Amino acid sequence: MRGNNQMQQMMKQVKKMQEQMMKAQEELNNKTVEGTAGGGVVTVVMTGQKKLVNVAIKPEAVDPDDVEMLQDLVLTAVNDALTKAEELANQDMGKYTGGMNIPGLF
Repeated sequence: MRGNNQMQQMMKQVKKMQEQMMKAQEELNNKTVEGTAGGGVVTVVMTGQKKLVNVAIKPEAVDPDDVEMLQDLVLTAVNDALTKAEELANQDMGKYTGGMNIPGLF
């Protein structure tokens, strides 16, 4: 009987951890990070769940003769935001996973 009680306790803890992690994932959707490039001429905003929500391009970044530079700036800003979103997710979710990297979780 004693082993069964321990199993029930463990299952309660797992369920609580799952609930906390789901809440943290929902909160990540409400948090944003900003990625920039070119000294701020291109700025992107992304949620903690890596959804791009805004792209801002200052007029000085637009050169019809050099579209590739603008494309590179956008790419750099998006990658900057992605890195920050991953760091935010790892930081927030790490509270509940004890630093374990659980593939596919976030």
